[in-house]
Amino acid sequence: MRTLHRRAGTVRRPRVRAGLTVLVLILSTLVATPARAADAVDDPIPEMPVQSRLGLVLSEYASFPQSYPTPAPTDARLTRTARINTIMEVPDGSGRRAVPDLNGSLYLVENGVPHVYLDVAATFAPRFFSGRGLGQGFGYVAFHPEFGVNGRFYTIHTELASTTTAVPDYAQPNTLFHGVITEWTATDPAAATFAGTHREVLRIGFGGQIHGIQEINFNPTAKRHDRDYGLLYLAVGDGGQGARNTDPQNLALPHGKLLRIDPRGTNSANGRYGIPAGNPFVGRAGALGELYAVGFRDPHRFSWDRATGRMYLGHIGEHAVEAIYEVRAGDNFGWSEREGSFVFDKTATSPCDRLLPLPADDDRYGYTYPVAAYDHDPAAGWNCTDDVGVAVAGGFVYRGRALPALRGKYVFGDLVDGRVLYTEANEMRRGRGLATIHQLALFDAAGTPVRMRDLSAPGAPGDPNRVDLRFGTDAAGELYVVAKANGKVWKVTGTREFASGDVGDVTLRRTAGAANWSPVTPTKWQFTGDQVILAEAGESRPGPRRPFEYAVLTNGPAWSSVQVDAQVRLDTPVEVTNRDVIIVFGWRSDTEFYYAHLSTDNTIYPHNGIFKVDNADRERIDHQWNGRSRGANPAITDARWHRVRVVHLPATGEIAVYVDGHRDPLLTAKDTTFGSGRVGFGSFDNVGRLRNLTVTGTPARTGSRWGR
Repeated sequence: MRTLHRRAGTVRRPRVRAGLTVLVLILSTLVATPARAADAVDDPIPEMPVQSRLGLVLSEYASFPQSYPTPAPTDARLTRTARINTIMEVPDGSGRRAVPDLNGSLYLVENGVPHVYLDVAATFAPRFFSGRGLGQGFGYVAFHPEFGVNGRFYTIHTELASTTTAVPDYAQPNTLFHGVITEWTATDPAAATFAGTHREVLRIGFGGQIHGIQEINFNPTAKRHDRDYGLLYLAVGDGGQGARNTDPQNLALPHGKLLRIDPRGTNSANGRYGIPAGNPFVGRAGALGELYAVGFRDPHRFSWDRATGRMYLGHIGEHAVEAIYEVRAGDNFGWSEREGSFVFDKTATSPCDRLLPLPADDDRYGYTYPVAAYDHDPAAGWNCTDDVGVAVAGGFVYRGRALPALRGKYVFGDLVDGRVLYTEANEMRRGRGLATIHQLALFDAAGTPVRMRDLSAPGAPGDPNRVDLRFGTDAAGELYVVAKANGKVWKVTGTREFASGDVGDVTLRRTAGAANWSPVTPTKWQFTGDQVILAEAGESRPGPRRPFEYAVLTNGPAWSSVQVDAQVRLDTPVEVTNRDVIIVFGWRSDTEFYYAHLSTDNTIYPHNGIFKVDNADRERIDHQWNGRSRGANPAITDARWHRVRVVHLPATGEIAVYVDGHRDPLLTAKDTTFGSGRVGFGSFDNVGRLRNLTVTGTPARTGSRWGR
């Protein structure tokens, strides 16, 4: 029997919190002996980022011209449109934005139109070098907070050691490249192009072609007369050497450290900058006074929360862990004795067994551990000496006024695949476990759901799936997203919720009777009271791979926009790890439909995902699938009844799946293949049941292609 009535379609979603426990530690620079008796850690952070209902609206802000590395690259990853690294507002009240391109140009952007302000590559030719490591070239620019008056700004660039007679102030053995900090003084700070003078501040030699000086910046929360005002921070990598040596723990070297210097002082060893008296290692025997924090591999990006003054740093991992650290003076983050909150064993016989649990006496070493982290999730059988293609892009705590839903969130991402992530800043607390990481939905200016590679791939040379994501902010704290792939910058101009549109106002209830369902194999099904029961496991059938056994609801209309609410239960014993149920929607025929697959296991390809069957083998379309090894976090892990909601908005292609009343979706996808269809319930080779099915939506037009 069925009941039809009208109501406003609403979608409710969850709040999911997850975390790992870490230890409260005391600073020390002792080096811990690896806990060799312990078993290697294969999956250091089992939790996947939680898909957020919140999405960002991205509007194109600026586009940059094609540029080329010098010399021509041998690494295909350097083949990009423009290797733009960030965007920032010039601190002179002009509203101009500055954008550095690793290939050599410093751009200023006015009213969305960029022009070259300074050609760094030409200034230092032929020594300037940008054609090998991913971070080499003109890496970053930092404007003095009083640039509008004094005209001073600072840059990083790299030079090939064999082409210069300059001697580094500090160097690793067998130096290949120099990272150079330069101070520039503009004669007229308001001019459209640079004219003035420059001088070298600091030169560091690196024994490898990666992990050089990644970012330089001034603390924007420091006010005039504060001790931190006008002091320059430098994130210096380990030169790619730390996995084989102890340089990041050697306090006599700047490699693998965060430095703080006074660029206008003179008490450094080379006399070209100052060492602030308040630096934590000043006066310590054998330690450089420039050091602010130590123990880094690749300290890629750092920023300060404008509301609290806390510094957060995105740190790219070696073996498995991408981390966000809260940084304080004197911290030791452990590399290369630690990766994240795990022992890193440089001497492991197998390169796959690098990570080990912390020793019982770990607190005596004084390492500081991440406040948020995710791991690489490689595919089964992955060659652990290969690059998985995962790297964190540090971001910013949003404190702007235009986007209230984003306030207090630290927005960052993965620079390779372009996922945009966030944590709540008030959850990122040292010693209180890892903050939950959420994955943001993204929309273009027209409101169409997109992923970053949808925006960055058009026109991109090289690998279109590699985004090369970065972030930036302006003086008001508004957020920008940068892609090297096609040399574009987008401004975050709004927020909206994924799959939040009105599904319609027709509701179908009380549908459990056998007459209301059409199963693939009727003898496998029972219909009792309000329950639809798959009593026997399904069996594989000829044709494209798809759910083995399901029943389609024939009562009521075919639906276009639709919301499916039900309770499901798995009757297969809990000990069976690949137990699953599916919710069918958009069904047109046995080889044309969508289904949401909910399972206890997210490590096997078919499990926990949204799939499409379109006259071919099923295709996984959910955003949570990383293409390698995982989908969303496990959905149903016991034998209790669980509430499930599936929302499908064919006009935009938005699909969202919710479990147990959570406000955030477990799964999301975008696909417009099937504009309407019927709903159903089933499984592959398990048994289970459904009850209290309610379908709310908009009936498909009678006589249309989709109507049935």
